[in-house]
Amino acid sequence: MAASDHNNGDGSGADNERLVPGIYPADPVLANADWLREPYDPFFDVDWSVALRGSYTKSTSGEHFNVLLVPTVSLDHVGSRSAINLTGSAEIVRPLDGQIDVSALRLGVTTGYALDSVTNLTAGANLSVTRALPGTPGLASDIAIAPQTSSGGIDLGVTRQFGRFSVGLTGALDRNVYGPTTLTDASVVDNSEQNLWSADAGLRVGFQATPIFEVFGQAGLGRDMFDLPSSVLLVKTDATTATLEAGVTGRWNEILEATASTGVALRRFDEASLGEVTTQLYNANVVFTPDPTWRMTAGFATTIEPPGPNGGGVTRIGYGANAEVAYTVNSWLALRALAEWNSARFIGSTDTESGYGWGAGADYNVNAHTAVTADYGYDHSDSTSNGVQDAHRVTVGITLSR
Repeated sequence: MAASDHNNGDGSGADNERLVPGIYPADPVLANADWLREPYDPFFDVDWSVALRGSYTKSTSGEHFNVLLVPTVSLDHVGSRSAINLTGSAEIVRPLDGQIDVSALRLGVTTGYALDSVTNLTAGANLSVTRALPGTPGLASDIAIAPQTSSGGIDLGVTRQFGRFSVGLTGALDRNVYGPTTLTDASVVDNSEQNLWSADAGLRVGFQATPIFEVFGQAGLGRDMFDLPSSVLLVKTDATTATLEAGVTGRWNEILEATASTGVALRRFDEASLGEVTTQLYNANVVFTPDPTWRMTAGFATTIEPPGPNGGGVTRIGYGANAEVAYTVNSWLALRALAEWNSARFIGSTDTESGYGWGAGADYNVNAHTAVTADYGYDHSDSTSNGVQDAHRVTVGITLSR
């Protein structure tokens, strides 16, 4: 009686044709995973933005107004063990009294793979083509067209945990090419003697002394190989650089992270007459995020490298410090400020460099896809080759994003 109101063919009875094998359904839904897939499931998550900016610069070399178009694209993939990120950006500039040019082109890819619970592999590649705009701090006033700098490289790394110890190995290969410099008197300076290959390898060993503090030691070995001999020294300035550092890192939850290290660097040239260069290394970095609305960073770094097209001698030893504060007022408004300082000396030359700068900016989100930006920056530089230069820059723009 309970089934007396069931009509034949409604799927309730055991003799209904919907339940007869081979008639319907031909293939049960759960027997094939294709039915469970979303109709659009790309391998990469795509994000992009296009910024239109106007920049006014008043510097020692004069006044400059540029309109910049900055497209950026990012592709991300995160798997159960792997992560891939590809980024690309360009800066297309239109000076008030010049032709449209591409002042910067950057491409990069980073990957990571968890081989097991204690071993991670990383790899990356990068390519950039840049040219400094007139009025850029540190660019000599007698330079009409700055040299185009092309650089690219690849890097590999592996880290493994051994209880409270961690060991990391890294390797990198880079290529730097410098184009000619055109001066205001129409003469051209060839910078090809600065073109070089660089190879680097590093080893880092860390020990987690407490849940907060990690002590570490790291060693590095680098090799610089130039294409041509120096036009001044008449010999190639190929060199090998060895570094040795020790330091400590402290991590307090996700609020504060600080690292400090010191060491020594030795740069030895293949040409015996050039001798060797020894210098002390100092490095530090602090990241402070008291809550999700504030982020404060500060750092100090020592570098030892070839002098480049704007320097003299055989080695540039540089020191740089920076600080940055970012504050998210609400979902519409974000503020930021930064300051930096740098100084350099050149071994084998009396040239020196120094400078400092500061700036502030704001982002206002009109909606989820549109933001208005405004920035102000001041830079001061003093170098033996270019003299004293000051620059004030104001930039406003609008950014459209996905």
